Amino acid sequence: MAAERCGYCLSPQRLLPWELEIEHILPAARGGSDEEENLWLSCRSCNAFKGTQTHARDPVTNRRALLFNPRRQKWSRHFKWSPDGTQIIGLTASGRATVVALKLNNMFSVTARREWISALRPPILRN
Repeated sequence: MAAERCGYCLSPQRLLPWELEIEHILPAARGGSDEEENLWLSCRSCNAFKGTQTHARDPVTNRRALLFNPRRQKWSRHFKWSPDGTQIIGLTASGRATVVALKLNNMFSVTARREWISALRPPILRN
């Protein structure tokens, strides 16, 4: 199900310099269990920025929204990629709040995605 990639930013294990971490969807500090239904794979960046958060402000409505749950929600319903594939755009209150809270478009992640796209694009498609 996790397909060896982060449940939030979709970074694949094969392109990361560190192992994916087992993340508590409902943080243990907030009563989350170690049961499988509360665990998912996360990259170090997303896991660190998420911390003990369960909610964040949706920048469009300014209301608190639950963060995206990769085990129960479909990524493509809540997010999409920017046309150049380097940024994650939130489509719903949950998606937008998650983009902000987990800093999904931080400078390092966007730079890494740009490099991955460049490295993985066949030479015939390069400008």
